[in-house]
Amino acid sequence: MKSDILLESGTGEVEVLEFIVNNKNYAINVIKVKEVVDIDNLTKLPNCHPSIEGVILCRNEIITLIDLGYILDGTRKQSSKFKTIICEFNKIKVAFKIDDVVAIHRIKWEQIQKPDEISTNNLVIGNIILNNKIILLLDFEKIVTDINPSTGISEDRIVNVAYKNRDNVKIVLADDSALIRRLLKDTLTKAGFKNLIFFDDGKQTLEYLKGLSQEKGENFIEDVQILITDIEMPQMDGHTLIRQVKEDPTLRQLPCIIFSSLITDNLKHKGISVGANGQLSKPEIGQLVDMVDDFMEKSKI
Repeated sequence: MKSDILLESGTGEVEVLEFIVNNKNYAINVIKVKEVVDIDNLTKLPNCHPSIEGVILCRNEIITLIDLGYILDGTRKQSSKFKTIICEFNKIKVAFKIDDVVAIHRIKWEQIQKPDEISTNNLVIGNIILNNKIILLLDFEKIVTDINPSTGISEDRIVNVAYKNRDNVKIVLADDSALIRRLLKDTLTKAGFKNLIFFDDGKQTLEYLKGLSQEKGENFIEDVQILITDIEMPQMDGHTLIRQVKEDPTLRQLPCIIFSSLITDNLKHKGISVGANGQLSKPEIGQLVDMVDDFMEKSKI
Protein backbone atom coordinates (compact mmCIF):
# COMPACT_ATOMS: atom_id res chain seq x y z
CA MET A 1 0.00 0.00 0.00
CA LYS A 2 1.47 3.32 -1.04
CA SER A 3 0.50 6.51 0.72
CA ASP A 4 -0.99 9.31 -1.36
CA ILE A 5 -0.86 12.67 0.38
CA LEU A 6 -4.06 14.27 -0.88
CA LEU A 7 -4.77 16.82 1.81
CA GLU A 8 -4.44 20.51 1.08
CA SER A 9 -1.97 22.07 3.50
CA GLY A 10 -3.11 24.18 6.42
CA THR A 11 -6.73 22.99 6.54
CA GLY A 12 -6.47 21.71 10.12
CA GLU A 13 -6.90 18.10 8.95
CA VAL A 14 -4.54 15.14 9.06
CA GLU A 15 -4.61 11.59 7.72
CA VAL A 16 -3.45 8.92 10.17
CA LEU A 17 -2.75 5.26 9.52
CA GLU A 18 -4.20 3.04 12.25
CA PHE A 19 -2.31 -0.20 12.84
CA ILE A 20 -2.05 -2.97 15.43
CA VAL A 21 0.89 -4.19 17.49
CA ASN A 22 0.37 -6.84 20.19
CA ASN A 23 -3.44 -6.37 20.08
CA LYS A 24 -3.21 -2.62 20.73
CA ASN A 25 -4.18 0.17 18.35
CA TYR A 26 -1.66 2.83 17.35
CA ALA A 27 -1.40 5.52 14.69
CA ILE A 28 1.16 7.31 12.56
CA ASN A 29 0.76 10.47 10.50
CA VAL A 30 0.39 9.32 6.87
CA ILE A 31 2.74 12.09 5.76
CA LYS A 32 5.61 10.03 7.26
CA VAL A 33 4.63 6.81 5.51
CA LYS A 34 6.20 5.86 2.17
CA GLU A 35 4.38 2.54 1.93
CA VAL A 36 3.20 -0.54 3.83
CA VAL A 37 4.64 -3.80 2.54
CA ASP A 38 4.91 -7.49 3.41
CA ILE A 39 8.53 -8.52 3.87
CA ASP A 40 10.13 -11.97 3.85
CA ASN A 41 13.83 -11.15 3.38
CA LEU A 42 15.11 -10.15 6.82
CA THR A 43 18.89 -10.19 7.31
CA LYS A 44 20.00 -10.27 10.94
CA LEU A 45 22.73 -7.90 12.13
CA PRO A 46 25.35 -8.70 14.78
CA ASN A 47 25.84 -6.61 17.93
CA CYS A 48 23.14 -4.01 17.23
CA HIS A 49 20.51 -2.33 19.41
CA PRO A 50 18.06 -4.97 20.73
CA SER A 51 15.09 -3.26 19.05
CA ILE A 52 16.75 -3.51 15.62
CA GLU A 53 15.72 -6.81 14.10
CA GLY A 54 18.02 -6.45 11.10
CA VAL A 55 17.85 -5.00 7.60
CA ILE A 56 15.41 -5.63 4.77
CA LEU A 57 15.57 -5.14 1.03
CA CYS A 58 12.70 -3.04 -0.33
CA ARG A 59 12.73 -1.84 -3.95
CA ASN A 60 16.52 -2.31 -4.11
CA GLU A 61 17.06 -0.24 -0.94
CA ILE A 62 18.55 -1.67 2.23
CA ILE A 63 16.47 -0.37 5.15
CA THR A 64 16.89 -0.91 8.89
CA LEU A 65 13.98 -2.77 10.50
CA ILE A 66 12.84 -1.80 14.01
CA ASP A 67 10.67 -4.23 15.96
CA LEU A 68 7.86 -1.98 17.22
CA GLY A 69 6.49 -4.72 19.47
CA TYR A 70 9.81 -4.86 21.31
CA ILE A 71 9.88 -1.06 21.65
CA LEU A 72 6.34 -0.85 23.03
CA ASP A 73 5.99 -3.99 25.16
CA GLY A 74 9.37 -5.68 25.27
CA THR A 75 7.95 -8.65 23.32
CA ARG A 76 9.34 -10.21 20.17
CA LYS A 77 7.57 -12.37 17.57
CA GLN A 78 9.52 -14.64 15.27
CA SER A 79 8.08 -15.03 11.77
CA SER A 80 9.43 -15.53 8.27
CA LYS A 81 6.98 -13.05 6.75
CA PHE A 82 5.68 -9.87 8.36
CA LYS A 83 4.11 -6.48 7.65
CA THR A 84 6.19 -3.31 7.79
CA ILE A 85 5.61 0.43 7.62
CA ILE A 86 8.34 2.12 5.55
CA CYS A 87 8.83 5.68 6.80
CA GLU A 88 10.91 8.72 5.91
CA PHE A 89 11.70 11.55 8.33
CA ASN A 90 14.82 13.33 9.62
CA LYS A 91 16.23 12.64 6.13
CA ILE A 92 16.39 8.87 6.70
CA LYS A 93 14.29 5.86 5.72
CA VAL A 94 13.43 3.27 8.35
CA ALA A 95 11.05 0.31 8.56
CA PHE A 96 8.84 -0.62 11.52
CA LYS A 97 7.59 -4.18 12.04
CA ILE A 98 3.88 -4.30 12.92
CA ASP A 99 1.14 -6.94 13.14
CA ASP A 100 -1.57 -5.51 10.90
CA VAL A 101 -3.05 -2.39 9.30
CA VAL A 102 -6.60 -1.27 10.14
CA ALA A 103 -7.40 1.81 8.04
CA ILE A 104 -6.49 5.37 7.11
CA HIS A 105 -8.60 8.00 8.89
CA ARG A 106 -8.97 11.68 8.04
CA ILE A 107 -9.45 13.70 11.23
CA LYS A 108 -8.97 17.22 12.52
CA TRP A 109 -5.84 18.06 14.49
CA GLU A 110 -8.07 19.35 17.26
CA GLN A 111 -9.37 15.77 17.69
CA ILE A 112 -5.89 14.73 18.82
CA GLN A 113 -5.73 15.27 22.57
CA LYS A 114 -2.51 15.84 24.45
CA PRO A 115 -1.70 13.14 27.01
CA ASP A 116 -2.42 14.43 30.52
CA GLU A 117 0.35 14.78 33.09
CA ILE A 118 -0.60 11.56 34.89
CA SER A 119 -0.66 9.28 31.84
CA THR A 120 2.07 11.02 29.86
CA ASN A 121 4.30 8.59 27.97
CA ASN A 122 7.27 9.97 26.08
CA LEU A 123 6.49 7.76 23.08
CA VAL A 124 2.87 8.97 22.80
CA ILE A 125 2.31 12.45 21.39
CA GLY A 126 -1.47 12.34 21.22
CA ASN A 127 -4.64 10.37 21.97
CA ILE A 128 -7.23 9.92 19.24
CA ILE A 129 -10.78 8.85 20.16
CA LEU A 130 -12.25 7.02 17.18
CA ASN A 131 -15.05 4.44 16.93
CA ASN A 132 -15.31 4.21 20.73
CA LYS A 133 -11.66 3.35 21.21
CA ILE A 134 -8.46 5.23 22.01
CA ILE A 135 -5.73 5.15 19.37
CA LEU A 136 -2.27 6.23 20.50
CA LEU A 137 -0.38 8.51 18.11
CA LEU A 138 3.28 7.53 18.46
CA ASP A 139 6.42 9.66 18.34
CA PHE A 140 8.39 7.73 15.72
CA GLU A 141 11.18 10.32 15.61
CA LYS A 142 11.85 9.78 19.31
CA ILE A 143 11.87 6.01 18.83
CA VAL A 144 14.59 6.33 16.20
CA THR A 145 16.53 9.03 18.09
CA ASP A 146 16.55 6.93 21.27
CA ILE A 147 18.15 4.11 19.28
CA ASN A 148 20.65 6.39 17.53
CA PRO A 149 20.84 9.99 18.85
CA SER A 150 22.79 11.16 15.77
CA THR A 151 19.60 10.89 13.67
CA GLY A 152 17.89 13.77 15.48
CA ILE A 153 18.59 16.88 17.52
CA SER A 154 21.00 16.04 20.31
CA GLU A 155 23.34 17.84 22.68
CA ASP A 156 26.38 17.17 20.49
CA ARG A 157 24.82 19.24 17.68
CA ILE A 158 24.84 22.27 19.98
CA VAL A 159 28.63 22.34 20.38
CA ASN A 160 29.45 24.07 17.09
CA VAL A 161 26.87 26.87 17.31
CA ALA A 162 28.74 30.19 17.16
CA TYR A 163 27.85 32.81 19.80
CA LYS A 164 27.15 36.44 19.11
CA ASN A 165 24.90 38.98 20.76
CA ARG A 166 21.40 38.31 19.44
CA ASP A 167 19.40 39.52 22.43
CA ASN A 168 17.51 42.07 20.28
CA VAL A 169 15.78 39.25 18.36
CA LYS A 170 12.49 38.03 19.83
CA ILE A 171 11.37 34.57 18.73
CA VAL A 172 8.18 32.59 19.30
CA LEU A 173 8.59 28.81 19.00
CA ALA A 174 5.96 26.05 18.80
CA ASP A 175 6.82 22.37 19.32
CA ASP A 176 4.92 19.70 21.22
CA SER A 177 8.07 17.80 22.24
CA ALA A 178 9.47 18.82 25.64
CA LEU A 179 12.86 17.41 24.59
CA ILE A 180 12.96 19.47 21.38
CA ARG A 181 11.87 22.62 23.24
CA ARG A 182 14.68 22.13 25.74
CA LEU A 183 17.30 21.51 23.05
CA LEU A 184 16.09 24.48 21.02
CA LYS A 185 16.28 26.67 24.11
CA ASP A 186 19.81 25.42 24.91
CA THR A 187 20.97 25.88 21.32
CA LEU A 188 19.50 29.33 20.75
CA THR A 189 20.64 30.56 24.15
CA LYS A 190 24.15 29.36 23.41
CA ALA A 191 23.96 31.22 20.09
CA GLY A 192 23.14 34.47 21.95
CA PHE A 193 19.32 34.63 21.79
CA LYS A 194 17.65 35.64 25.05
CA ASN A 195 14.07 36.54 24.12
CA LEU A 196 12.43 33.17 23.48
CA ILE A 197 8.78 32.28 24.07
CA PHE A 198 7.77 28.61 23.77
CA PHE A 199 4.40 26.96 23.19
CA ASP A 200 3.57 23.27 22.92
CA ASP A 201 0.90 23.48 20.22
CA GLY A 202 -0.13 25.69 17.32
CA LYS A 203 -3.44 26.74 18.84
CA GLN A 204 -1.80 28.38 21.88
CA THR A 205 0.76 30.01 19.61
CA LEU A 206 -1.88 31.53 17.34
CA GLU A 207 -3.89 32.81 20.33
CA TYR A 208 -0.77 34.54 21.66
CA LEU A 209 0.03 36.13 18.28
CA LYS A 210 -3.58 37.23 17.72
CA GLY A 211 -3.58 38.77 21.19
CA LEU A 212 -0.44 40.77 20.37
CA SER A 213 -2.00 41.88 17.09
CA GLN A 214 -5.19 43.08 18.78
CA GLU A 215 -3.28 44.87 21.52
CA LYS A 216 -0.53 46.54 19.48
CA GLY A 217 -1.60 46.40 15.83
CA GLU A 218 1.32 46.43 13.43
CA ASN A 219 3.61 47.25 16.35
CA PHE A 220 3.28 43.58 17.43
CA ILE A 221 6.61 43.16 15.64
CA GLU A 222 8.22 44.86 18.66
CA ASP A 223 7.40 41.70 20.66
CA VAL A 224 8.11 38.99 18.09
CA GLN A 225 10.25 39.11 14.96
CA ILE A 226 10.20 35.44 13.92
CA LEU A 227 7.97 32.40 14.35
CA ILE A 228 9.58 28.94 14.36
CA THR A 229 7.17 26.01 14.32
CA ASP A 230 7.05 22.25 14.12
CA ILE A 231 4.46 20.67 11.79
CA GLU A 232 3.05 17.74 13.75
CA MET A 233 1.34 19.02 16.93
CA PRO A 234 -1.95 18.22 18.70
CA GLN A 235 -4.78 20.81 18.50
CA MET A 236 -3.26 22.72 15.56
CA ASP A 237 -0.47 21.72 13.20
CA GLY A 238 2.27 24.04 11.97
CA HIS A 239 0.93 24.34 8.43
CA THR A 240 -2.45 25.53 9.72
CA LEU A 241 -0.74 27.90 12.14
CA ILE A 242 1.29 29.53 9.36
CA ARG A 243 -1.68 29.70 6.98
CA GLN A 244 -3.70 31.57 9.61
CA VAL A 245 -0.79 33.91 10.38
CA LYS A 246 -0.31 34.71 6.69
CA GLU A 247 -4.04 35.25 6.14
CA ASP A 248 -4.18 37.77 9.00
CA PRO A 249 -3.84 41.33 7.57
CA THR A 250 -1.61 42.37 10.49
CA LEU A 251 0.36 39.22 11.32
CA ARG A 252 1.20 38.34 7.72
CA GLN A 253 4.42 40.36 7.82
CA LEU A 254 5.83 37.96 10.47
CA PRO A 255 8.57 35.69 9.01
CA CYS A 256 7.66 32.02 9.62
CA ILE A 257 10.13 29.13 9.64
CA ILE A 258 9.07 25.48 9.66
CA PHE A 259 11.52 23.34 11.62
CA SER A 260 10.36 19.76 11.35
CA SER A 261 11.47 16.18 10.76
CA LEU A 262 8.87 16.08 7.96
CA ILE A 263 10.74 18.45 5.64
CA THR A 264 11.67 16.48 2.53
CA ASP A 265 12.09 17.46 -1.12
CA ASN A 266 8.72 15.83 -1.86
CA LEU A 267 6.87 17.69 0.91
CA LYS A 268 8.38 21.18 0.84
CA HIS A 269 5.57 22.32 -1.45
CA LYS A 270 3.18 22.02 1.51
CA GLY A 271 5.08 24.68 3.46
CA ILE A 272 5.38 26.89 0.39
CA SER A 273 1.62 26.67 -0.21
CA VAL A 274 0.81 28.09 3.24
CA GLY A 275 3.36 30.91 2.95
CA ALA A 276 6.30 29.65 5.02
CA ASN A 277 9.34 31.88 4.58
CA GLY A 278 11.81 29.07 5.31
CA GLN A 279 11.87 25.31 5.94
CA LEU A 280 14.50 23.14 7.61
CA SER A 281 14.71 19.54 8.72
CA LYS A 282 15.10 19.14 12.48
CA PRO A 283 18.64 17.75 12.54
CA GLU A 284 19.93 20.97 10.93
CA ILE A 285 20.06 22.96 14.16
CA GLY A 286 23.07 25.07 13.08
CA GLN A 287 21.36 26.05 9.83
CA LEU A 288 18.35 27.24 11.82
CA VAL A 289 20.50 29.86 13.56
CA ASP A 290 21.93 30.93 10.18
CA MET A 291 18.43 31.24 8.71
CA VAL A 292 17.26 33.44 11.61
CA ASP A 293 20.35 35.63 11.12
CA ASP A 294 19.54 35.97 7.42
CA PHE A 295 15.97 37.10 8.12
CA MET A 296 17.18 39.62 10.69
CA GLU A 297 19.74 41.01 8.28
CA LYS A 298 17.14 41.39 5.53
CA SER A 299 14.71 43.14 7.85
CA LYS A 300 17.48 45.37 9.28
CA ILE A 301 16.33 44.65 12.84
